[in-house]
Amino acid sequence: MGEDGRWERLTLWYEQPAQRWVEAMPLGNGRLGAMVFGGIRRERVPLNEDTLWSGTGPKQAANDDALDHLDQVRRLVLREHDYPAADRAAQGIQGPYSESYLPLGDLWLDVGHGNAAGRTPPGEPAGYRRELDLDGAVASVRYRWDGVEYRREALVSAVDGVLALHLCADRPGCVSLGASLQSALWSRSECLAPDTLVLRGRAPAHTDPHYIAAGRPVLYGEEDTEGGMLFEARLQIVAKGGRLRADGRHLHVEGADAVTLLLASDTSFAGADRPPHADRRALSGACASRVARALARGFDAVRADHVREHRELFRRVWFELGTPPPEGSPGERRSDAVARAMELAARPTDARLEAVRAGAEDPWLQVQYFQFGRYLLLAGSRPGTQPTNLQGIWNEELLPPWSSNYTININTEMNYWPAEVSGLPECHEPLLDMIDGLRASGRRTARVYYGCRGWTAHHNTDLWRMTNPVGRGSGDPVWANWPMGGVWLSRHLWEHWAHGGDLAFLRDRAYPVLREAALFLLDFLVDDGPGRLLSCPSTSPENRFLAPDGRSAAISAGSTLDMALCRELFTHCLEAARLLGVDPDLAEAWDRARADLLPWRIGQYGQLEEWWEDFGEAEPGHRHMSHLYGLHPGSQITPDGTPELAAAARASLRRRLAHGGGHTGWSRAWLINLFARLHDGEEAYGHLLALLRHSTLDNLWDTHPPFQIDGNFGGTAGIAEMLLQSHAGALHLLPARPRAWQAGRVEGLRARGGFTVSLDWEEGCLREVVLEARPTGSWEASGLGPRSVTLRWPADVRLRDLESADGRRAEARASGPGSAGLELPGPGRYRLAFA
Repeated sequence: MGEDGRWERLTLWYEQPAQRWVEAMPLGNGRLGAMVFGGIRRERVPLNEDTLWSGTGPKQAANDDALDHLDQVRRLVLREHDYPAADRAAQGIQGPYSESYLPLGDLWLDVGHGNAAGRTPPGEPAGYRRELDLDGAVASVRYRWDGVEYRREALVSAVDGVLALHLCADRPGCVSLGASLQSALWSRSECLAPDTLVLRGRAPAHTDPHYIAAGRPVLYGEEDTEGGMLFEARLQIVAKGGRLRADGRHLHVEGADAVTLLLASDTSFAGADRPPHADRRALSGACASRVARALARGFDAVRADHVREHRELFRRVWFELGTPPPEGSPGERRSDAVARAMELAARPTDARLEAVRAGAEDPWLQVQYFQFGRYLLLAGSRPGTQPTNLQGIWNEELLPPWSSNYTININTEMNYWPAEVSGLPECHEPLLDMIDGLRASGRRTARVYYGCRGWTAHHNTDLWRMTNPVGRGSGDPVWANWPMGGVWLSRHLWEHWAHGGDLAFLRDRAYPVLREAALFLLDFLVDDGPGRLLSCPSTSPENRFLAPDGRSAAISAGSTLDMALCRELFTHCLEAARLLGVDPDLAEAWDRARADLLPWRIGQYGQLEEWWEDFGEAEPGHRHMSHLYGLHPGSQITPDGTPELAAAARASLRRRLAHGGGHTGWSRAWLINLFARLHDGEEAYGHLLALLRHSTLDNLWDTHPPFQIDGNFGGTAGIAEMLLQSHAGALHLLPARPRAWQAGRVEGLRARGGFTVSLDWEEGCLREVVLEARPTGSWEASGLGPRSVTLRWPADVRLRDLESADGRRAEARASGPGSAGLELPGPGRYRLAFA
C-alpha cells in the first residue's frame, strides 16, 4: 500500500445523512467550526466562531467580604472541624458565574436535483455515502439519483480562513439550490447581491448557566451602549453555468454544472482585557476580504492548500495495529481472526461501533479513534485561536451544558493531554496563551479573595479570563471553592518545555507564570499546628466526604489533589530556577515549603486517602479521581519509584470501579491513562473498549452524557500512554501493551527530553525502535555534546543492535533485563533492533 493509500484507511463513513447534531461530521480551523449533516434534499451546516461568547467584557469580580469569610472557613475547619458549617461560610467567598459559548447560526441549503426547473427526480437516491476524511480534513457526500451522480465536499481552511462547500454532478445543469443563514441570537440576514448573503447579529450581554433556575437566563443589553458581542457571517456563491438570483433573505442557483459556496465569519472581540468593539464596518470588511481572497483563488486551490497544510501536521504520527489474536475456542485459526477483522473494517463507521458495543474489538476502529482525537485538536485549536472548551469549538445550544466553558478542574487540561505526545505542540499554544492571559485577573482574585500575592484561578473560566470562584453566594462549594485551577494549568507550560526543550520558552513564557502561581501558594498555605503546610479551604473537586458525625461536606483542608499540585509546582519552579540561574531566595522558600507539605496517606481500605483525614465517601464511585493526580497526569507516583503509593492508587481505582466509577466518557478516558501508568495494559485496554462501547457517539464524539469532547482527547492520550511513557526519567517503550495488540507500529510520538520515537512490534515482542534526538535549548547550551538517556522496554526481548543514521558511535550499557543507558553523540536519528 502506497503512502497515500494507508492514510485513506482513516476515513469515517456512513450510509445515511445525520439526523441529529451529534451525528454530523465536525470541521474546523481552530476559529470557525462547522458540522455537516449530509442531507439530500436539505443540508444543514451549523456554524460556530471561537470568540462568540456572551458577556460585555471582563468582570471586576470584587467581593469585599471574602477575607472575613476566609478566616471563618479556616476557623471552622482547622479548629472546630465543623465541615458543613465551613461549606456554608465558603459561599461567602464566591463571585459571578462564567459566560457561555454560543452558536453563531446555521447555513441551510435546499438542494435541487435534475434540470433547471428543479424538478424532483423519480424514485429514490441510491448509493449514498457520507465521509469524513481525517487525513485531508474534508467531509463529502455522494449519491446517485435518476442516473445522475451528485457530489458534495466541505472543508474549513486554516490557510484561507473560510468554510468552502462545493457541489457538482456528472451531468451538466443538474445542480440547483437555495441558501439561507439563520441564528438563534439577535440577528438579521440580507442579500447584498444575487451572489452574496450576510448575517449580522449581537450576542447576549449575559447568560446564566443551564443549571441555574433563573427567570431570564438570557439577557441582551442596550443596542448601542451595553450590548454583547457583534458577529457577522458572509456567504458568497460562485456557479459554473446556470443562473443566480436573490429572493428576500435567500440566494438561489438554478441549473448549474457546479456551485461553490464560501463563508467567512468574525466577531467584535477585541481582547479578553477589554469590551468588544462596536465597529460593524471593520467587522464586515474582515469577512468580505477573507471571502474575496478565497474567491480569487478558486475552490481547487483553496482545497489543495487546505489539505496540504493539514497533512503537514496530521501525518506526523502514524499508528496501526495488526490482527488481534484468535479468540473463542483454542482451535480458531489465525485466518479466521483476519477474516473477522477485515469484515468489520469493511462496514460503515456506525455499524462498526455497533459491533463493538455488542462485544467485538475492531483494532482499526481503535486506531481511527486515536487519530480522530488528533484530528479534533487540529480542527479546534490552532495558534492565535481560543483553546478548546467543553465542546471543542462546536455548540448548537443557546444555553449549552455547563455553559460550554473552560472547566479547569480537569476537563480543559484533558483536552490538551495529547498535544505534545501526539506531535501537535502548535495546537497547545492557545491554552498556553490563555494561561498567560489569566494572570492579570488571577492576581486580582488572589489579592481580593485571599489576600495573597501571585495569581490563582478556580474551576471555571471563559473568554474574558475570569478567575473568581463562581456561585454568586449560593453555589455548591464542592465545585465552586477550589482555588487550585491556576496551579493545575501551570503544568501545561512545563510540559511544553519538557517535550520541546526551548530554554527561551522556559525563561520568557513558562517560568513567569509558574513563579507567580507558586508565590500564591507560599501565601495561601497554612500551618496545621503540628508544622505541616496545607491548603484551606480545600476540596477534592466535585466529590463530597462524610464528616465524623455522618453529615456530607465538601470543604476541608489539604486534599490529596491540592498537596500533589503544590508539591509538583514547587518542584517545577525549583528545577526552572536552577536551569535559568535565578531566584535563589525564592527557591529556598519553595524547597522549605515543599518539605513541610502534608504527606501522602494510605487509608483503611489500603487506598490513597483523598482528604486530610480518612473520611468516608458520600459517593464511593464518583467520576472524579482527583486524589490520583500524582499517578496521572502527574509523575510523583510510579510503580517502580513509589511501589507502596502505586499499590494504594490501584486500591483506590478498584474501590471506585466497584462502586460504579468511570461512568462518564472523560472519566473512563482518565482510567485508561491511570492504568497505563500502572503498566497494566489489560485494564487500560478494557477501559478503552468500555469508552468505545458506552461513551462514544456514532460520529465518534465522546459523551458525558451529553456530548463533551474531553473524553476524545483523553482517549487519544491514553492510547499514547500505553505505547510510550517518558515521565519517570526514562523512555519506556510499550509500557502497557495489551495482549490484543499482538502486532503494530507507531511513528512520530514525542517524548520528554526532546525525543521523537517510532516503534515496531510483532507477535507481542518489540522488534525495532527509531529514536530521533532533536536539538534542544539545554543541549545546545552544552555544545551539542554526548547525551545520556535511559531506555526501558518489555523484559522478554533484548537489545541486539544500536546504530546512528550518520555512522557516529552510540553506546548502550545494559542495566538489567529490559533496561539500558544510551550514550548518544548528539542530535540525530538512531535505530535500535531487538530480538
